Amino acid sequence: MSKPVAYSVKAYSAASATSPLAPASIQRREPTDRDVQIEILYCGVCHSDIHFARNEWHFTQYPAVPGHEIVGRVKRVGPKVTKFKPGDIAGVGCMVDADLSCPFCRAGEEQFSPTHVQTYGSTERHIGGPTFGGYSENIVVNEHFALRIPANLNLPAVAPLLCAGITTYSPLRHWQVGPGKKVGIVGLGGLGHMGVKFARAFGAHVVVFTTSPAKKPDALRLGAHDVIVSRQPEEMKAQAGTFDFILDCVSAEHDLNAYLAMLKVDGNLTIVGAPEKPLPVAVFSLIMGRRSFSGSMIGGIRETQEMLDFCGQHGITSDIEMIRMDQINEAYARMLKSDVKYRFVIDMASLKS
Repeated sequence: MSKPVAYSVKAYSAASATSPLAPASIQRREPTDRDVQIEILYCGVCHSDIHFARNEWHFTQYPAVPGHEIVGRVKRVGPKVTKFKPGDIAGVGCMVDADLSCPFCRAGEEQFSPTHVQTYGSTERHIGGPTFGGYSENIVVNEHFALRIPANLNLPAVAPLLCAGITTYSPLRHWQVGPGKKVGIVGLGGLGHMGVKFARAFGAHVVVFTTSPAKKPDALRLGAHDVIVSRQPEEMKAQAGTFDFILDCVSAEHDLNAYLAMLKVDGNLTIVGAPEKPLPVAVFSLIMGRRSFSGSMIGGIRETQEMLDFCGQHGITSDIEMIRMDQINEAYARMLKSDVKYRFVIDMASLKS
């Protein structure tokens, strides 16, 4: 197979770990047989984008183009594509390619495949160099990794579902959250507010843990039944040992053992936030109640489509604030201060202007 032709598109990229994001030109490939080319309409801003741009996970290649919460319009398709046609609306999350032949891919868990190609931070399989994310005019992905968007949902507010949505949906489904279960959501940010919406839609009793008493009204508005201020020892003590499942959505340093103490016997705490530094876990926090501590990332493509369809059925989207592309550095600064309710989404038409 001949190497696909590369072409230039506009983007915003970081030139180094300390430089602000700025206008740039990057290379995309022409679609191969199974590819779709998508004009990006909206791109969510994830905390992982900041980690990546600033090389806080120590694998970033520069120039770095973040963005893996993508909603757009299909412009071109390869000759063997059957899933989409030009004009269709499609979503792209954290993966854009894989060989699709390994056991994980065949099981619908492409996120665990050793061959999966991340939307940014991987190596482009066809033209070489790093993969570039959604802070750009368009993107080319294998059709398998493009997702159908329910027609009744607000497109800008769908974008964060492609990461924040599936990141919270997947562990809630895996641990069988539903009626009769008491579920805690730690942190009411971009991930946490989606966890609240999903846990409530699944029929669980939902409790938000937050360090800020001011977030209580919003937590209740989003669907929580109760709110615990984690800095108040008496509130924590009153509900110790009563939770079936806790989803930890915090990306900053915090005390995991305080939340493990909230679990019942055989309860589970799953972390989806990604703190920069390791967090200590005391062995007795686990063994005294046969509790378990686990992690989760995104879901596979099949589960992500299931999540989008569920959102269509229940009218679930992210709470967002729209920004222009040239406001991205300000948005990063505000995210680090938790000054957003609850997810920034870039109107990518602003990149063209």
